[in-house]
Amino acid sequence: MAKIRPYLGTTTTWFVGQAAHVGRFLLHSGLMLLFSALLYWQGEKVAFGMRYFATRLAAKRGDAAVLLAGQAIRAVALGVVVTALVQAVLGGIGLAISGVPYATLFTVVMIFSCLVQLGPLIVLVPCIIWLYWTGDTTWGTVLLVWSCVVGTMDNVIRPVLIRMGADLPMILILSGVIGGLVAFGMIGLFIGPVLLAVSWRLFDAWLHEVPPPSSDPEQVLEELAELEQNHYPKQ
Repeated sequence: MAKIRPYLGTTTTWFVGQAAHVGRFLLHSGLMLLFSALLYWQGEKVAFGMRYFATRLAAKRGDAAVLLAGQAIRAVALGVVVTALVQAVLGGIGLAISGVPYATLFTVVMIFSCLVQLGPLIVLVPCIIWLYWTGDTTWGTVLLVWSCVVGTMDNVIRPVLIRMGADLPMILILSGVIGGLVAFGMIGLFIGPVLLAVSWRLFDAWLHEVPPPSSDPEQVLEELAELEQNHYPKQ
């Protein structure tokens, strides 16, 4: 018992940490569903109120920021839902071809697991283990390779779909999705891209409020010399 005690402490700490992650994930999911229901119920009124408030704060620029945030949220939602459906359907096809029973039921479970950002591997990996356990190594290997493709394709499909819905640089979308997910959990999928999208557009609008610089360096230097001469005339 004395030899096992250190390992028991480590194992208990690991399980407590995982339970905390699960609890935080459930809390984020519940809050997201609650706010989604409230906004869906009074969506148009809330949206108009936010636009009116933003217009009072920053005139047209504030209204544009709110509209951009809404566009980014819709694009992220579309990317998450479509990616979940694609991953689940492709995973279900792999299960059916490999001869795994109840493939339809597992596909439905994968849809929900992908929607909550757990991914399809939480279903596919046990099925792969089951195929190897029953001695069907050929189809187990096929499903293993297929699962590697399906499990990682969300890193490609989701940013592309978000890029189609929101006219933003791809590197900005990737940074927002990954950074938001790491920092805030599931709800960070929406917070990250929205914050970066609004910040980027406001910065871009501020940057282009002045005329573009001259393409002729000599002209710029001459204008600078003339300006210095006017401000600091020789004694």
